[in-house]
Amino acid sequence: MGSLTGRQNWTFLTNHARVLVTIARDPAARLRDVALACALTERTVQTIVADLESDGYLQRVRDGRRNRYEISAGAVFKHPAEAGVQVAGLLALLTGVPAADPEPGHARADGEGEGALESDTGSDPDSGADPALERLADAAPLAADGPGGAAPGASA
Repeated sequence: MGSLTGRQNWTFLTNHARVLVTIARDPAARLRDVALACALTERTVQTIVADLESDGYLQRVRDGRRNRYEISAGAVFKHPAEAGVQVAGLLALLTGVPAADPEPGHARADGEGEGALESDTGSDPDSGADPALERLADAAPLAADGPGGAAPGASA
């Protein structure tokens, strides 16, 4: 039988997801800092941010001499296996920041409407949210529990 060492070198999130989560945690982060956090080159992060921007997942906003990134409200996953599920639910799970429900007229992945999801807005769980996201949110405490019963890196 062969060694499994070659199969143990994979990660759960793609580089695109990792960059989006890092930006969701700090929308004013420099791409250099995002690259360090994601263990990627700055050029790779620039390419990923351009992909995410062109596909409607985030917008780049000038803030003086720097860029600030805003996650698009209502952006949905592109793959058919996650069809219709909003990215905001995954970001909320991975960042600990509640996902806001997009208001009418806000940006969507299909390009309709305009606006952005701010990372400090909350949501009402009884607002008719996507049932798939509610299942994901219900599973979050189970996924976040570490060996001591608390989320890894959480302080008491």
